[in-house]
Amino acid sequence: MVCADYTLEGGGSRIAAARRHAAAFPERIRTEYGLPVSQRVRDLTELVVGELVTNAHKYALGPVLMQLRIGAGGVDVVVWDSNPAVPVVRAADPGRVGQHGLEIIKKVAEKLSVEREPAGKRITARLALLDAPGAA
Repeated sequence: MVCADYTLEGGGSRIAAARRHAAAFPERIRTEYGLPVSQRVRDLTELVVGELVTNAHKYALGPVLMQLRIGAGGVDVVVWDSNPAVPVVRAADPGRVGQHGLEIIKKVAEKLSVEREPAGKRITARLALLDAPGAA
């Protein structure tokens, strides 16, 4: 398994920084380890990183820790923040403006888990490396 750890300091620029790291990670995997990462996985990794870090930025104080991991099982996007409140995936509501992040992640991720920690929580989203048979 290959992983990269990032500390995202406060301020709105942390979301952009997280997305830059998410965009660079697959390229690092390709150049350093010779592993191809599909465009679908690249796009979904950036999407999930953006949603999770945005939520951490909105609802938690202090730094946000992010880890990106890739292994035979897929790509894991792990985000830790200091808010111990476990987020709730809301029911789909096309009339609701905003607050669809976890709903989106739940649809694109193979697995989504939330773990409370002694200080805060850790959210992990697993993205499949391969497309499902017959997927468009």
